Amino acid sequence: MILYHGTNVDFSEVDLKKSKQNKDFGQGFYLSREYAQAMDMAKTKVEQMETGVPVVLSYEVDDELMNELKVLRFDDYSEDWAKFILLNRNNDTCFPAHDYDVVIGPIADDRVGVQLWKYETRTIDLPTLVHNLRHMKGITFQYYFGTERAIKLLKRI
Repeated sequence: MILYHGTNVDFSEVDLKKSKQNKDFGQGFYLSREYAQAMDMAKTKVEQMETGVPVVLSYEVDDELMNELKVLRFDDYSEDWAKFILLNRNNDTCFPAHDYDVVIGPIADDRVGVQLWKYETRTIDLPTLVHNLRHMKGITFQYYFGTERAIKLLKRI
């Protein structure tokens, strides 16, 4: 499988310590199967950082070796997915909120973030949150590699 990472600067080694905390699936290295999605992320990163140029890094992962890792997969927006996102985004510690090596699932973009905020402020309940998420335009997936064991499977191409 080929995965892509969008950024504003080229680098040769993945350093999990440089990853931001409180992301959808926790502090880790995020990739996509879609080149265009990674390029959009790279452009966004350039805008946010106000430096660099859009760069898309390509990695190959052996699907068979993925079977040796602890992997969590969300195939769609769901109550479990929403709870998992909230768990990670609200993690106040320096320790991971879970012990998965890899997590695969939908991206919680800004529109999703608004819905999560409504749920957290009790403006909507969990079934309404999931209903609202299902009716958003499109679904894009992200691949989270959150442990050194997982990072070692990524071969830069």
